[in-house]
Amino acid sequence: MDDETQHEIDDKYTPYVERPETYVVPVLFFMIFVVGVLGNGTLVVIFVRHRTMRNIPNTYILSLAMADLLLILTCVPFTSIIYTFESWPWGITLCKISEIVKDVSTGVSVFTLTALSAERYCAIVNPLRRLQTKPLTVFSALIIWLIAILLSIPDGIFSELQENKTAENESIVFCTPFPDNRTTSEYRKYNVATKALIYYLIPLWIIAMFYISMAKRLQASANEIPGELQGQSVSQMKARKHVARMVLCFVFLFFICFLPYHVFFIWYFFNPNMEEDYDSFWHCVKIIGFCMSFINSCVNPVALYCVSGLFRQYFNMYLFCKPFRRLRRTLPSSMENCETSFNSTFRKPLQHTITETQSIHRNMGILFRQNTQDIPVMGVVKNL
Repeated sequence: MDDETQHEIDDKYTPYVERPETYVVPVLFFMIFVVGVLGNGTLVVIFVRHRTMRNIPNTYILSLAMADLLLILTCVPFTSIIYTFESWPWGITLCKISEIVKDVSTGVSVFTLTALSAERYCAIVNPLRRLQTKPLTVFSALIIWLIAILLSIPDGIFSELQENKTAENESIVFCTPFPDNRTTSEYRKYNVATKALIYYLIPLWIIAMFYISMAKRLQASANEIPGELQGQSVSQMKARKHVARMVLCFVFLFFICFLPYHVFFIWYFFNPNMEEDYDSFWHCVKIIGFCMSFINSCVNPVALYCVSGLFRQYFNMYLFCKPFRRLRRTLPSSMENCETSFNSTFRKPLQHTITETQSIHRNMGILFRQNTQDIPVMGVVKNL
């Protein structure tokens, strides 16, 4: 290496203490850890303690929460110092575990979102056919975890600690899934391209196809509904579309959070002049992509809190000690066949209460209804 090249390297290198990310990234990761543990942990508690919340869409949401919680507890405390210290201090074991868990969490998230989109498509296109049962949903979630674990094995095997020398001849150790002594530049390209396809582009295309088909089906259904039945069908479709919008919100957040990450890696490993072209802009893209890929692990509970009144009440009850208020919904009888995250919680308790009231009234020989405005119109009530 000649003196001119060495001088250019010295000019490009900025000590860690002079970089803003040295101080910003740990604070951001601390917020990710707190919000992620509280949000995803509360979701797990809700599903464990409240049996009525264990419907088909919520089973997939529980799988998402567990994958995010795994990432936050095992990776965030250790990887938060990557842009704070120049060397990886945790050793080879945590290096391999970190790479495996990141791939498992990403795989479970994207595959679960794809399965959720498929489930919503079936619920809207074939609303009267129970194409997916709860045991089948649990089995699908387990298969998703198994596939994600299998896909993470290569990075777990090849991840190693690599040592580089700085201009001051100081050793810098960092954790990487692409060690020079085992992989070539072609393998790196194939690895990055494969991950972009499996974890990003192909699921995005599949989910887009499902939602385009759903939109066409909903439009066709709106035109075909007879006037007499339109009121019930519109209410039924609104409930299904509500859950579909929730899933779409999760999908949007996932692909926004991982967009800078994949853009940087594809540019970096497929650009033959990456070392010369790497500047402050691409350095910012790299850090933003790194941070946003971890932010994705804590945004789903926040999104649920914003879009679902039912989940919002559970969050308020467990996190802020607010009393739980029963949601009252006026639903047509056809809604009994529409299982969603929002109305399924109160359907069974309300039906049980109304059935008991109906039995008492019949035994007394009196058929009357008190405070009818306070009782949601359900399929059981129509015989009163």
